[in-house]
Amino acid sequence: MGQHVSRTDFEWVYNDQPHASRRKAMLKKYPQIKQLFGPDTSLKYVVSAMVLTQIFMLYVMQNQSWMMIILVAYCFGGIINHSLMLANHEISHNMAFGYGRPLANRYFGMWCNLPIGVPMSVSFKKYHTLHHRYLADEKLDPDLPSALEAKLFCNAAGKFVWVVLQPVFYALRPLFVNPLPVERLEIINTLVQLVFDAFVVIIFGWKMLAYLLIGSLLAMGFHPVAGHFIAEHYMFAKGFETYSYYGPLNWITFNVGYHNEHHDFPAIPGSRLPELKKIAPEFYETLPQHISWVRVMYDFITDPAIGPYARIKRRALLKSG
Repeated sequence: MGQHVSRTDFEWVYNDQPHASRRKAMLKKYPQIKQLFGPDTSLKYVVSAMVLTQIFMLYVMQNQSWMMIILVAYCFGGIINHSLMLANHEISHNMAFGYGRPLANRYFGMWCNLPIGVPMSVSFKKYHTLHHRYLADEKLDPDLPSALEAKLFCNAAGKFVWVVLQPVFYALRPLFVNPLPVERLEIINTLVQLVFDAFVVIIFGWKMLAYLLIGSLLAMGFHPVAGHFIAEHYMFAKGFETYSYYGPLNWITFNVGYHNEHHDFPAIPGSRLPELKKIAPEFYETLPQHISWVRVMYDFITDPAIGPYARIKRRALLKSG
C-alpha cells in the first residue's frame, strides 16, 4: 500500500497570495509588460483545427477494435481533448476574442468543448474565476482538495487511485465545496453538447462517443499531460503555492506550465507568457520550478511528504486580491 503520508493537515497561512504584489512590482519596473495583454488571434484557428481533427478521427476509428480505440484514445485523442480543455482555460480568460466580447468567447468555448464529450466550458469559466480571485481560500477556491480526499487517499496506493480518478474529483468537487447557481449559458452549453453527442452516436456509433469520453478521462488521470494538475499548486517546497514548468509539454498545453506567470498576469495569453519571463527573468528564476510532469506524478504518489494535504490554505475570512 505504501508509506502513510506524513502530513495530517493542510499548510495554513495568514498572508495574501503573492501574485498581486508581484504583478504590481513587475509593472512598475517593466511597464512594457502591458503590451503583452490581449487576445491570441491564432487561438480560434488552432482550436478549430483540433476540433475538426477529432471529428475526422471519429470516421477513422469507427470500425476499430476496443483495444485499438482505448490505445488511440490514450496516446492521441485524449491528448487533443486535454489540450482542448486547456484551450478552454485560455478561452475562460477571454483570450479568443478579447474581454470586450465575452459572449463570443463563451460560445466559442462550446465549440472547443465538443470533442471532450461532456459540457464543461461555461462551468469551468465560472469556477476558475474564483480560483484566481481567491487562491487557496478554504471555502472559495474550487481547486483545493477537500479534507475528505486528503484523509481517504493517504498512502501510495491511495494517491495512485486519486490520480487516476482526478477527472471525477476535478469535475464534482466544486458542486460539493462551493456550488454556484446554474447559469443560462451552462444550460445552453449542455444542450449543445448533448446534440453533438447524439449526432456522433447516430453517424458513427456508440463506440465513437466512447472514444471521445475515454480519451478525456484517461488524459486527465494517470497521463503525462495531466501532471500539470498536481504541478501547479501542490506544495513541493515549503511556503510556495504556485510552480512553473518550462518543458516541452507546454507546446501541446498552451503554455499552462508557465503557471506563476499566468497567475501574475491572467490577461496575457499563454502564447506570450514565455516573452513575459524573458522581460522579467529575475522575478521567476529564483522560484521553485518543476522539470518534469511525469516526475511530479511519481513524487506525488511515492513521497510520503506529498499528498492531497500538501496544499496551502487560507482562512475564509481572508480574501485574496
